[in-house]
Amino acid sequence: MAGADRAPMAAHVAAVVPCKDEADRIGATVAAVRSLPQVGRVVVVDDGSSDDTAERAREAGADVVSHPRNRGKAAALETGVARVRALEREESAARDDAPGTAHPAPLLFVDGDLAGTAVSLGVLTEPVLAGEAEMTIATLPAQITAGGGRGFVVRLARGGIQRLTGFSPVQPLSGMRCLAPVAYEAASPLAPGWGVETALTVDVLRAGLRVLEVPCELQHRVSGRDWRGQVHRAEQYRDVWRALVRRGWRPWQRG
Repeated sequence: MAGADRAPMAAHVAAVVPCKDEADRIGATVAAVRSLPQVGRVVVVDDGSSDDTAERAREAGADVVSHPRNRGKAAALETGVARVRALEREESAARDDAPGTAHPAPLLFVDGDLAGTAVSLGVLTEPVLAGEAEMTIATLPAQITAGGGRGFVVRLARGGIQRLTGFSPVQPLSGMRCLAPVAYEAASPLAPGWGVETALTVDVLRAGLRVLEVPCELQHRVSGRDWRGQVHRAEQYRDVWRALVRRGWRPWQRG
């Protein structure tokens, strides 16, 4: 799949922003992403928010799809990608393009809580648009506000990915990624819940595609030490474990 049969690349990426209850940040996130010259469209998926996330995203210029109830990050990403491809088909039909002449855009996955720092995501798109990698992963600097976790989920994800592929990512749970269409296809259907990033890395690498980590100056909301933060990390651990085991990782086996 990584050989000479790569399809021609579209000129811009399509950003997909899954989010829930991010009314205070989503407008700034969308505005920052829309300002990037590499981005051709922004689709926000409101995954069952109880606030006015959808309205704020729409006001900022995003195309918005809403889930009536929370379905999880992977489902929100898949809904967003489906919307991107539907819009592309509509535009191709309106232009009366000949069959096979339109190329699907690479995908930029963006967390909704980045606010204005999302303007730094341009560097993530460049290797994919240039054909130098099929997936890029953002690595983030130290966050202004420290999180409340102890690194258990990160170590689980990194160790599992390394065991399955030989690759040891710096930040295996990073949600900011740019994917060529062939990379998204290799990872579809996405692993459910919070296992999506770990599974993306494993599936894309196993397809023989190139993965590149790229430093990005991003700041996001981190999970705290309260009970909500602990529940979130427990759910992450569960979903990452499931994603790895379903891909053949056997932590109880040695060698």
